[in-house]
Amino acid sequence: MALTGRTALLAALGALVVGLLLPSATGIWLVTGTVLLAVVADLVLAAPVRELRFGRGGDTTVRLSEPASVELTVTNPSGRPLRALVRDAWAPSAWRPGTAETASRHTLTVPGGERRRAVTLLDPTRRGDHHAHRVTVRSFGPLGLAARQGSHLVPWTVRALPPFASRKHLPSRLARLRELDGRTSVLTRGQGTEFDSLREYLPGDDVRSIDWRASARRTTVAVRTWRPERDRHILVVLDTGRTSAGRVGDAPRLDAALDAALLLSALATRAGDRVDLLAHDLHKRAAVAGCSAHEVLPAFTNAMADLEPALHETDMRSLVSTALKMAPQRSLIVLLTGLDAAPVEDGLRPLLPLLTKRHEVVLASVADPRLDVLAAGRGTVEAVYGAAAAEQTRADRRATAEHLTRHGVTVLDAPPAQIAPALADTYLALKAAGRL
Repeated sequence: MALTGRTALLAALGALVVGLLLPSATGIWLVTGTVLLAVVADLVLAAPVRELRFGRGGDTTVRLSEPASVELTVTNPSGRPLRALVRDAWAPSAWRPGTAETASRHTLTVPGGERRRAVTLLDPTRRGDHHAHRVTVRSFGPLGLAARQGSHLVPWTVRALPPFASRKHLPSRLARLRELDGRTSVLTRGQGTEFDSLREYLPGDDVRSIDWRASARRTTVAVRTWRPERDRHILVVLDTGRTSAGRVGDAPRLDAALDAALLLSALATRAGDRVDLLAHDLHKRAAVAGCSAHEVLPAFTNAMADLEPALHETDMRSLVSTALKMAPQRSLIVLLTGLDAAPVEDGLRPLLPLLTKRHEVVLASVADPRLDVLAAGRGTVEAVYGAAAAEQTRADRRATAEHLTRHGVTVLDAPPAQIAPALADTYLALKAAGRL
């Protein structure tokens, strides 16, 4: 049982009136007894809480930074009307800071034998699964003097998916892909190009593209055009180890890597290529393989929802071994990891020949734009020391990138806002050059 503020106010006013008009113990007991009798009657007339039945409905998935709507259905099987304050409790990360108290509380009136719905609007701040906690109901009597209170477990889960902020870059990259895939066929043949058509020779064309047999059957010189092959295999490898936990701005590096992987997968599937995913640190954390073109993006976002950086060094030997098992034939392997000198030199560099022997390898790393700001600092001792440290870090990253490039790896080092479009551009450039 819960007494309301209205009860306390009524008792205080009654005591004051009795004290002024009837200053005797009998009068005080009379008022007290009347208030208690009203409270008990109000409590008896309140709808029971334990008999209530609940149901759920609404969204089960939502992209991060977008609202989710979850319905709570309350059924009152008793003959008494339910006048209730309902609190639909969720984990704190299911709401923006400061909004949980107002968003989780609902005032309902449910006549006996009927049901009503309350809509809870969630706004998750973290990726992953968000679970509903207890539903607490406070059922008031008709006078509002007392209430019954109880809690019920009404399970529901909303999965917050990566936001895919780089989706805005997809239309421009698809336009370039259409030019590459048919409207502007290439004349030089690479490892990843197939014959497209013959056309008349024009000044400036590569003479190596002349088809002499076809030219002999014509009155003009014919040249071969080639187009990038379709159905190539791309393996996106996410390093979820210690380096991915470093925060760049307001988010860890892993979040920018996820966004880049989503843009690449959306673009590559439109190009007719097959895309798989591997997330790895000490062991395999997630893997997506063998999906059809229309299933790739949903499968990737679902697998990425629960990924969090692990606070230990990545086992590069295990990562490379797993990647080679998932890519038994020639593939484009895109490794989203850090460019820190020590992990690369000690872990990745000795294993590069295993990757570059058969596969085209791209290493994409999320750079911290604050390094540029620190490197330009002057005027105080602290600023000069900060500038020296930032410049040393940038020099180490450049040296590591140059070393990887000499071993046949294409290296990208871009800030969070640019890593996704830069990776998509690199994919298109490799495809145009026939290296896939």
